[in-house]
Amino acid sequence: MNKQRTASYLLLGLLLVGLGFLSQPARAQLTVDITRGFVEPLPIAVSSFHAVEGEGASVGRDIAGVVTRNLGSSGLFAPIDQRAFIQEPASLHAGPRFADWRLINAEALVSGSVDMQADGRMRVEFRLWDVLAEEQLVGLAYTTSPSNWRRIAHIISDEVYERLTGEGGYFDTRIVYVAESGPQNRRVKRLAIMDQDGENHRYLTDGSTLVLTPRFSPTRQEITFMSYEGDRPRVYLFNLNTGQREVLGEFPGMTFAPNFSPDGNQVIFSMSAEGNTDIYTLDLRTRSIQRLTNHPAIDTSPSYSPDGRRIVFNSDRGGGQQLYVMDAQGGNTQRISFGQGRYATPVWSPRGDLIAFTRMHQGNFYVGVMRPDGSGERMISRGYLVEGPTWAPNGRVLSFFRQEPADSSGQVRSRLVTVDVTGFNERELPTPMDASDPAWSPLQSLPGAS
Repeated sequence: MNKQRTASYLLLGLLLVGLGFLSQPARAQLTVDITRGFVEPLPIAVSSFHAVEGEGASVGRDIAGVVTRNLGSSGLFAPIDQRAFIQEPASLHAGPRFADWRLINAEALVSGSVDMQADGRMRVEFRLWDVLAEEQLVGLAYTTSPSNWRRIAHIISDEVYERLTGEGGYFDTRIVYVAESGPQNRRVKRLAIMDQDGENHRYLTDGSTLVLTPRFSPTRQEITFMSYEGDRPRVYLFNLNTGQREVLGEFPGMTFAPNFSPDGNQVIFSMSAEGNTDIYTLDLRTRSIQRLTNHPAIDTSPSYSPDGRRIVFNSDRGGGQQLYVMDAQGGNTQRISFGQGRYATPVWSPRGDLIAFTRMHQGNFYVGVMRPDGSGERMISRGYLVEGPTWAPNGRVLSFFRQEPADSSGQVRSRLVTVDVTGFNERELPTPMDASDPAWSPLQSLPGAS
Protein backbone atom coordinates (compact mmCIF):
# COMPACT_ATOMS: atom_id res chain seq x y z
CA MET A 1 0.00 0.00 0.00
CA ASN A 2 1.22 3.51 -0.75
CA LYS A 3 2.22 5.00 2.60
CA GLN A 4 2.46 8.58 1.30
CA ARG A 5 -0.68 9.93 2.85
CA THR A 6 -0.43 13.65 2.52
CA ALA A 7 -2.77 15.45 4.91
CA SER A 8 -1.18 17.39 7.77
CA TYR A 9 -1.67 15.79 11.17
CA LEU A 10 -1.53 19.16 12.87
CA LEU A 11 -4.17 20.70 10.65
CA LEU A 12 -6.44 17.74 11.22
CA GLY A 13 -5.86 17.72 14.95
CA LEU A 14 -4.63 14.14 14.68
CA LEU A 15 -1.31 13.00 16.13
CA LEU A 16 -0.66 9.32 15.57
CA VAL A 17 2.27 7.76 17.37
CA GLY A 18 3.06 4.34 16.06
CA LEU A 19 4.69 2.29 18.83
CA GLY A 20 6.07 -0.45 16.66
CA PHE A 21 5.18 -3.99 15.85
CA LEU A 22 4.03 -5.96 18.82
CA SER A 23 5.55 -9.13 17.44
CA GLN A 24 7.78 -10.30 14.65
CA PRO A 25 6.23 -10.53 11.19
CA ALA A 26 4.31 -13.76 10.82
CA ARG A 27 4.80 -16.50 8.27
CA ALA A 28 1.10 -17.18 7.71
CA GLN A 29 -0.36 -16.69 4.27
CA LEU A 30 -4.04 -16.10 4.97
CA THR A 31 -5.42 -14.00 2.11
CA VAL A 32 -8.64 -13.10 0.33
CA ASP A 33 -8.54 -14.26 -3.28
CA ILE A 34 -9.67 -11.19 -5.24
CA THR A 35 -8.49 -12.39 -8.64
CA ARG A 36 -11.66 -14.29 -9.46
CA GLY A 37 -14.90 -12.85 -10.81
CA PHE A 38 -16.73 -14.10 -7.73
CA VAL A 39 -15.19 -13.51 -4.30
CA GLU A 40 -16.07 -15.77 -1.39
CA PRO A 41 -16.11 -13.41 1.63
CA LEU A 42 -13.59 -14.33 4.31
CA PRO A 43 -15.17 -15.13 7.71
CA ILE A 44 -13.61 -12.70 10.19
CA ALA A 45 -14.24 -12.00 13.87
CA VAL A 46 -13.74 -8.48 15.25
CA SER A 47 -13.74 -8.48 19.04
CA SER A 48 -14.53 -5.41 21.13
CA PHE A 49 -11.33 -3.64 22.14
CA HIS A 50 -10.71 -4.25 25.83
CA ALA A 51 -10.42 -1.23 28.16
CA VAL A 52 -7.13 -1.58 30.04
CA GLU A 53 -8.07 0.42 33.19
CA GLY A 54 -11.84 0.23 33.07
CA GLU A 55 -12.27 3.46 31.12
CA GLY A 56 -12.64 3.44 27.40
CA ALA A 57 -14.93 0.40 27.23
CA SER A 58 -17.47 2.25 25.09
CA VAL A 59 -14.70 3.52 22.79
CA GLY A 60 -13.41 -0.02 22.42
CA ARG A 61 -16.85 -1.25 21.40
CA ASP A 62 -17.26 1.66 18.98
CA ILE A 63 -13.89 1.05 17.31
CA ALA A 64 -14.73 -2.63 16.82
CA GLY A 65 -18.13 -1.68 15.41
CA VAL A 66 -16.64 0.65 12.79
CA VAL A 67 -13.99 -1.91 11.79
CA THR A 68 -16.71 -4.55 11.45
CA ARG A 69 -18.91 -2.37 9.26
CA ASN A 70 -15.99 -1.22 7.11
CA LEU A 71 -14.81 -4.74 6.35
CA GLY A 72 -18.34 -6.01 5.77
CA SER A 73 -19.19 -3.15 3.41
CA SER A 74 -16.30 -4.11 1.11
CA GLY A 75 -18.02 -7.38 0.23
CA LEU A 76 -14.70 -9.20 0.73
CA PHE A 77 -15.27 -10.12 4.38
CA ALA A 78 -18.09 -11.80 6.29
CA PRO A 79 -17.96 -10.47 9.87
CA ILE A 80 -19.21 -12.95 12.47
CA ASP A 81 -21.88 -11.81 14.94
CA GLN A 82 -20.26 -11.02 18.30
CA ARG A 83 -23.01 -12.95 20.05
CA ALA A 84 -21.38 -16.13 18.74
CA PHE A 85 -18.01 -15.34 20.36
CA ILE A 86 -16.81 -17.71 23.08
CA GLN A 87 -13.65 -15.96 24.31
CA GLU A 88 -14.09 -12.64 26.14
CA PRO A 89 -12.22 -9.52 24.95
CA ALA A 90 -10.29 -9.13 28.22
CA SER A 91 -8.66 -12.54 27.93
CA LEU A 92 -7.53 -11.91 24.34
CA HIS A 93 -4.70 -9.73 25.65
CA ALA A 94 -2.92 -12.94 26.63
CA GLY A 95 -3.60 -14.43 23.21
CA PRO A 96 -6.50 -16.10 21.42
CA ARG A 97 -7.81 -19.53 22.25
CA PHE A 98 -7.74 -20.47 18.59
CA ALA A 99 -9.94 -23.54 19.02
CA ASP A 100 -12.75 -21.29 20.29
CA TRP A 101 -12.55 -19.17 17.14
CA ARG A 102 -12.35 -22.13 14.79
CA LEU A 103 -15.48 -23.48 16.44
CA ILE A 104 -17.44 -20.46 15.13
CA ASN A 105 -15.77 -20.79 11.70
CA ALA A 106 -13.60 -17.67 11.98
CA GLU A 107 -10.53 -17.71 9.74
CA ALA A 108 -9.20 -14.31 10.84
CA LEU A 109 -9.52 -12.45 14.14
CA VAL A 110 -9.06 -8.78 15.08
CA SER A 111 -8.46 -8.01 18.75
CA GLY A 112 -7.27 -4.94 20.60
CA SER A 113 -7.23 -2.74 23.66
CA VAL A 114 -7.87 0.87 24.61
CA ASP A 115 -5.87 2.63 27.34
CA MET A 116 -6.91 6.13 28.47
CA GLN A 117 -3.64 7.65 29.62
CA ALA A 118 -2.93 10.19 32.36
CA ASP A 119 -2.02 12.93 29.86
CA GLY A 120 -5.50 12.74 28.31
CA ARG A 121 -4.43 10.83 25.24
CA MET A 122 -5.60 7.39 24.19
CA ARG A 123 -3.42 4.42 23.27
CA VAL A 124 -5.03 1.86 20.97
CA GLU A 125 -3.41 -1.50 20.23
CA PHE A 126 -4.69 -3.93 17.66
CA ARG A 127 -3.67 -7.36 16.41
CA LEU A 128 -4.71 -9.39 13.40
CA TRP A 129 -4.56 -13.17 13.77
CA ASP A 130 -4.63 -16.08 11.35
CA VAL A 131 -6.92 -18.45 13.24
CA LEU A 132 -6.18 -21.53 11.15
CA ALA A 133 -2.39 -21.12 11.29
CA GLU A 134 -2.53 -19.82 14.90
CA GLU A 135 -0.21 -16.92 14.09
CA GLN A 136 -0.24 -13.15 14.43
CA LEU A 137 -0.21 -11.31 11.11
CA VAL A 138 -0.08 -7.67 12.24
CA GLY A 139 0.39 -5.88 15.56
CA LEU A 140 0.36 -2.09 15.81
CA ALA A 141 -0.28 0.63 18.38
CA TYR A 142 -1.46 4.23 18.04
CA THR A 143 -1.56 7.14 20.48
CA THR A 144 -3.92 10.01 19.79
CA SER A 145 -6.68 12.16 21.23
CA PRO A 146 -9.81 10.19 22.22
CA SER A 147 -11.84 12.32 19.80
CA ASN A 148 -9.99 10.63 16.93
CA TRP A 149 -11.29 7.15 17.73
CA ARG A 150 -13.21 6.91 14.47
CA ARG A 151 -10.10 7.80 12.45
CA ILE A 152 -8.20 5.09 14.29
CA ALA A 153 -10.94 2.58 13.46
CA HIS A 154 -10.67 3.46 9.75
CA ILE A 155 -6.88 3.19 9.83
CA ILE A 156 -7.08 -0.23 11.50
CA SER A 157 -9.61 -1.30 8.87
CA ASP A 158 -7.14 -0.27 6.16
CA GLU A 159 -4.34 -2.27 7.77
CA VAL A 160 -6.51 -5.39 7.97
CA TYR A 161 -7.78 -4.93 4.42
CA GLU A 162 -4.25 -4.50 3.06
CA ARG A 163 -2.81 -7.50 4.86
CA LEU A 164 -5.58 -9.86 3.81
CA THR A 165 -6.16 -8.68 0.21
CA GLY A 166 -2.74 -7.43 -0.86
CA GLU A 167 -4.31 -4.14 -1.97
CA GLY A 168 -4.32 -0.74 -0.32
CA GLY A 169 -7.28 0.18 1.84
CA TYR A 170 -9.71 3.02 1.31
CA PHE A 171 -11.56 3.40 4.60
CA ASP A 172 -9.65 6.42 5.95
CA THR A 173 -11.04 8.63 3.19
CA ARG A 174 -13.80 11.14 2.58
CA ILE A 175 -16.29 11.81 -0.20
CA VAL A 176 -17.39 15.26 -1.27
CA TYR A 177 -20.62 15.56 -3.24
CA VAL A 178 -23.51 17.84 -4.20
CA ALA A 179 -26.41 17.64 -1.74
CA GLU A 180 -29.76 18.39 -3.39
CA SER A 181 -33.10 19.39 -1.88
CA GLY A 182 -36.35 21.13 -2.81
CA PRO A 183 -38.70 20.80 -5.80
CA GLN A 184 -37.30 20.03 -9.22
CA ASN A 185 -37.91 23.55 -10.55
CA ARG A 186 -36.20 25.18 -7.53
CA ARG A 187 -33.45 22.76 -6.65
CA VAL A 188 -31.09 23.84 -3.86
CA LYS A 189 -27.58 22.44 -4.29
CA ARG A 190 -24.91 22.55 -1.59
CA LEU A 191 -21.46 21.08 -1.30
CA ALA A 192 -21.25 18.42 1.40
CA ILE A 193 -18.53 16.14 2.70
CA MET A 194 -18.55 12.95 4.78
CA ASP A 195 -16.41 9.99 5.68
CA GLN A 196 -16.60 7.16 3.16
CA ASP A 197 -19.08 5.36 5.45
CA GLY A 198 -21.45 8.34 5.60
CA GLU A 199 -20.43 9.54 9.08
CA ASN A 200 -19.11 12.98 10.09
CA HIS A 201 -21.36 14.62 7.54
CA ARG A 202 -21.20 18.40 7.12
CA TYR A 203 -22.07 21.05 4.54
CA LEU A 204 -19.42 23.25 2.94
CA THR A 205 -21.72 25.81 1.27
CA ASP A 206 -25.07 27.27 2.33
CA GLY A 207 -27.07 26.69 -0.86
CA SER A 208 -27.41 30.38 -1.75
CA THR A 209 -25.60 29.74 -5.04
CA LEU A 210 -25.64 26.77 -7.41
CA VAL A 211 -22.63 24.44 -7.06
CA LEU A 212 -21.56 21.69 -9.44
CA THR A 213 -19.04 18.88 -9.93
CA PRO A 214 -16.55 18.98 -7.04
CA ARG A 215 -13.18 17.37 -7.77
CA PHE A 216 -10.65 16.15 -5.18
CA SER A 217 -6.93 16.74 -5.38
CA PRO A 218 -4.99 13.42 -5.37
CA THR A 219 -2.28 14.86 -3.11
CA ARG A 220 -3.99 17.07 -0.54
CA GLN A 221 -7.32 17.70 1.18
CA GLU A 222 -8.37 20.22 -1.43
CA ILE A 223 -11.15 20.41 -3.99
CA THR A 224 -12.21 22.41 -7.01
CA PHE A 225 -15.86 23.10 -7.79
CA MET A 226 -18.04 25.29 -9.98
CA SER A 227 -20.41 27.89 -8.60
CA TYR A 228 -22.82 30.22 -10.31
CA GLU A 229 -22.90 33.62 -8.64
CA GLY A 230 -24.89 36.19 -10.57
CA ASP A 231 -25.36 33.61 -13.35
CA ARG A 232 -21.62 33.68 -13.96
CA PRO A 233 -19.80 30.34 -13.74
CA ARG A 234 -16.72 30.52 -11.55
CA VAL A 235 -14.23 27.86 -10.53
CA TYR A 236 -13.13 27.79 -6.91
CA LEU A 237 -10.29 26.12 -5.06
CA PHE A 238 -11.29 25.09 -1.54
CA ASN A 239 -8.89 23.89 1.18
CA LEU A 240 -10.82 21.52 3.44
CA ASN A 241 -8.33 21.75 6.31
CA THR A 242 -8.23 25.53 6.54
CA GLY A 243 -11.62 26.46 5.03
CA GLN A 244 -9.86 28.89 2.69
CA ARG A 245 -11.60 29.44 -0.65
CA GLU A 246 -10.18 31.26 -3.65
CA VAL A 247 -11.40 31.94 -7.18
CA LEU A 248 -9.41 30.26 -9.93
CA GLY A 249 -11.23 32.19 -12.62
CA GLU A 250 -14.22 32.47 -14.90
CA PHE A 251 -14.16 30.12 -17.86
CA PRO A 252 -16.82 30.52 -20.57
CA GLY A 253 -18.63 27.41 -21.70
CA MET A 254 -17.34 25.27 -18.85
CA THR A 255 -19.76 22.55 -17.69
CA PHE A 256 -17.52 20.49 -15.38
CA ALA A 257 -15.07 21.65 -12.74
CA PRO A 258 -11.40 21.03 -13.51
CA ASN A 259 -9.61 17.80 -12.61
CA PHE A 260 -6.25 17.87 -10.85
CA SER A 261 -2.98 16.61 -12.24
CA PRO A 262 -1.39 13.70 -10.29
CA ASP A 263 1.02 16.04 -8.49
CA GLY A 264 -1.79 18.46 -7.58
CA ASN A 265 0.02 21.43 -9.12
CA GLN A 266 -2.19 21.79 -12.21
CA VAL A 267 -5.83 21.46 -13.15
CA ILE A 268 -7.19 20.42 -16.52
CA PHE A 269 -10.51 21.48 -18.01
CA SER A 270 -12.45 22.24 -21.17
CA MET A 271 -13.40 25.76 -22.18
CA SER A 272 -15.16 27.41 -25.09
CA ALA A 273 -13.12 30.04 -26.94
CA GLU A 274 -13.27 31.38 -30.47
CA GLY A 275 -16.12 29.04 -31.30
CA ASN A 276 -14.25 25.89 -30.21
CA THR A 277 -14.51 23.84 -27.02
CA ASP A 278 -11.01 22.62 -26.29
CA ILE A 279 -8.91 21.31 -23.41
CA TYR A 280 -6.63 23.54 -21.34
CA THR A 281 -4.43 23.28 -18.26
CA LEU A 282 -3.97 25.86 -15.52
CA ASP A 283 -0.82 25.97 -13.38
CA LEU A 284 -1.99 26.61 -9.80
CA ARG A 285 1.30 28.26 -8.85
CA THR A 286 1.75 30.64 -11.78
CA ARG A 287 -1.88 30.79 -13.00
CA SER A 288 -0.59 30.31 -16.56
CA ILE A 289 -2.96 28.61 -19.03
CA GLN A 290 -1.90 26.20 -21.77
CA ARG A 291 -4.12 25.02 -24.62
CA LEU A 292 -3.80 21.30 -25.40
CA THR A 293 -6.33 20.72 -28.21
CA ASN A 294 -7.35 22.83 -31.17
CA HIS A 295 -10.11 21.07 -33.05
CA PRO A 296 -13.52 22.15 -34.39
CA ALA A 297 -15.10 19.30 -32.40
CA ILE A 298 -16.22 19.54 -28.76
CA ASP A 299 -13.47 18.16 -26.46
CA THR A 300 -14.53 17.79 -22.81
CA SER A 301 -14.08 15.92 -19.50
CA PRO A 302 -10.30 15.44 -19.45
CA SER A 303 -8.65 13.23 -16.82
CA TYR A 304 -4.96 12.50 -16.25
CA SER A 305 -3.36 9.08 -16.04
CA PRO A 306 -1.79 8.54 -12.58
CA ASP A 307 1.73 8.91 -14.01
CA GLY A 308 0.76 12.25 -15.59
CA ARG A 309 1.89 11.21 -19.06
CA ARG A 310 -1.48 10.85 -20.79
CA ILE A 311 -4.95 12.34 -20.77
CA VAL A 312 -8.29 10.71 -21.50
CA PHE A 313 -11.21 12.85 -22.70
CA ASN A 314 -14.41 12.59 -24.69
CA SER A 315 -14.94 14.23 -28.07
CA ASP A 316 -17.34 14.16 -31.00
CA ARG A 317 -14.53 14.62 -33.52
CA GLY A 318 -15.33 11.19 -34.99
CA GLY A 319 -18.99 12.07 -35.52
CA GLY A 320 -20.26 10.71 -32.21
CA GLN A 321 -19.24 11.23 -28.59
CA GLN A 322 -16.40 8.79 -27.91
CA LEU A 323 -13.32 8.47 -25.69
CA TYR A 324 -9.83 9.51 -26.77
CA VAL A 325 -6.36 9.42 -25.23
CA MET A 326 -3.56 11.90 -25.94
CA ASP A 327 -0.16 12.87 -24.58
CA ALA A 328 -0.09 15.16 -21.54
CA GLN A 329 1.22 18.05 -23.65
CA GLY A 330 -1.35 17.42 -26.41
CA GLY A 331 -0.93 15.48 -29.63
CA ASN A 332 -0.70 11.78 -30.46
CA THR A 333 -4.48 11.53 -30.08
CA GLN A 334 -5.97 8.03 -30.32
CA ARG A 335 -9.58 6.91 -30.16
CA ILE A 336 -10.15 4.09 -27.63
CA SER A 337 -13.94 3.54 -27.56
CA PHE A 338 -15.93 2.18 -30.49
CA GLY A 339 -19.21 1.03 -29.00
CA GLN A 340 -22.67 2.29 -29.89
CA GLY A 341 -24.12 5.22 -28.02
CA ARG A 342 -22.34 8.14 -26.38
CA TYR A 343 -19.41 7.98 -23.96
CA ALA A 344 -18.75 10.64 -21.31
CA THR A 345 -17.01 11.55 -18.02
CA PRO A 346 -13.94 9.28 -18.30
CA VAL A 347 -11.82 8.96 -15.15
CA TRP A 348 -8.46 7.21 -15.01
CA SER A 349 -7.99 4.68 -12.20
CA PRO A 350 -5.34 5.52 -9.55
CA ARG A 351 -3.68 2.20 -10.47
CA GLY A 352 -3.53 3.20 -14.14
CA ASP A 353 -4.98 -0.09 -15.34
CA LEU A 354 -8.55 1.03 -16.12
CA ILE A 355 -10.62 4.00 -17.23
CA ALA A 356 -14.14 4.37 -15.83
CA PHE A 357 -16.80 6.16 -17.88
CA THR A 358 -20.49 6.79 -18.41
CA ARG A 359 -22.19 5.38 -21.52
CA MET A 360 -25.61 6.29 -22.90
CA HIS A 361 -27.30 3.92 -25.34
CA GLN A 362 -30.95 3.32 -26.33
CA GLY A 363 -32.35 5.28 -23.42
CA ASN A 364 -30.21 3.55 -20.77
CA PHE A 365 -27.23 4.79 -18.81
CA TYR A 366 -24.26 2.61 -17.88
CA VAL A 367 -21.15 2.94 -15.78
CA GLY A 368 -18.37 0.92 -17.33
CA VAL A 369 -14.63 0.38 -17.38
CA MET A 370 -12.08 -0.36 -20.10
CA ARG A 371 -8.32 -0.64 -20.36
CA PRO A 372 -6.43 2.47 -21.52
CA ASP A 373 -6.05 0.97 -24.99
CA GLY A 374 -9.83 0.47 -25.25
CA SER A 375 -9.82 -3.30 -24.75
CA GLY A 376 -11.76 -5.20 -22.13
CA GLU A 377 -14.78 -2.89 -22.09
CA ARG A 378 -17.47 -4.04 -19.67
CA MET A 379 -20.45 -2.47 -17.94
CA ILE A 380 -20.60 -2.71 -14.15
CA SER A 381 -23.88 -0.87 -13.50
CA ARG A 382 -27.00 0.12 -15.42
CA GLY A 383 -29.95 2.36 -14.61
CA TYR A 384 -32.36 5.09 -15.59
CA LEU A 385 -29.52 7.52 -14.88
CA VAL A 386 -26.14 6.43 -13.54
CA GLU A 387 -23.39 8.97 -13.93
CA GLY A 388 -20.27 10.61 -12.53
CA PRO A 389 -17.90 7.75 -11.59
CA THR A 390 -15.08 8.46 -9.14
CA TRP A 391 -12.38 6.08 -7.91
CA ALA A 392 -11.43 5.12 -4.38
CA PRO A 393 -7.67 5.67 -3.94
CA ASN A 394 -6.93 1.93 -4.17
CA GLY A 395 -8.50 1.65 -7.63
CA ARG A 396 -10.70 -1.24 -6.48
CA VAL A 397 -13.98 0.54 -5.70
CA LEU A 398 -16.01 3.12 -7.60
CA SER A 399 -18.65 5.59 -6.49
CA PHE A 400 -21.24 7.29 -8.72
CA PHE A 401 -24.75 8.61 -8.41
CA ARG A 402 -27.96 6.85 -9.39
CA GLN A 403 -31.14 8.76 -10.22
CA GLU A 404 -34.54 7.11 -10.43
CA PRO A 405 -37.48 8.22 -12.63
CA ALA A 406 -39.88 10.77 -11.13
CA ASP A 407 -42.51 9.30 -8.81
CA SER A 408 -46.25 10.03 -8.92
CA SER A 409 -45.72 13.39 -7.23
CA GLY A 410 -43.01 14.41 -9.69
CA GLN A 411 -40.16 13.99 -7.24
CA VAL A 412 -36.86 12.58 -8.43
CA ARG A 413 -34.61 10.61 -6.09
CA SER A 414 -30.83 10.71 -6.56
CA ARG A 415 -28.43 8.71 -4.36
CA LEU A 416 -24.75 7.88 -4.13
CA VAL A 417 -23.66 4.26 -4.53
CA THR A 418 -20.42 2.32 -4.44
CA VAL A 419 -19.54 -0.81 -6.38
CA ASP A 420 -16.56 -3.14 -6.69
CA VAL A 421 -14.70 -2.78 -9.98
CA THR A 422 -15.83 -6.29 -10.90
CA GLY A 423 -19.46 -5.15 -10.71
CA PHE A 424 -20.47 -6.93 -7.49
CA ASN A 425 -21.41 -5.49 -4.09
CA GLU A 426 -23.25 -2.38 -5.28
CA ARG A 427 -24.53 -0.56 -2.20
CA GLU A 428 -26.09 2.80 -1.38
CA LEU A 429 -24.19 5.37 0.67
CA PRO A 430 -26.28 7.07 3.37
CA THR A 431 -26.81 10.81 2.89
CA PRO A 432 -29.30 13.13 4.62
CA MET A 433 -30.83 14.20 1.30
CA ASP A 434 -30.54 13.59 -2.42
CA ALA A 435 -26.96 13.44 -3.67
CA SER A 436 -25.01 13.64 -6.92
CA ASP A 437 -21.52 14.21 -8.34
CA PRO A 438 -19.34 12.35 -5.80
CA ALA A 439 -15.57 12.81 -5.65
CA TRP A 440 -13.38 10.50 -3.56
CA SER A 441 -10.49 11.85 -1.48
CA PRO A 442 -7.00 10.41 -1.20
CA LEU A 443 -6.03 8.60 1.99
CA GLN A 444 -5.85 11.06 4.85
CA SER A 445 -2.85 10.04 6.93
CA LEU A 446 0.01 7.68 7.52
CA PRO A 447 -1.40 4.61 9.26
CA GLY A 448 1.65 2.69 10.22
CA ALA A 449 3.90 2.60 13.18
CA SER A 450 7.28 4.23 13.46
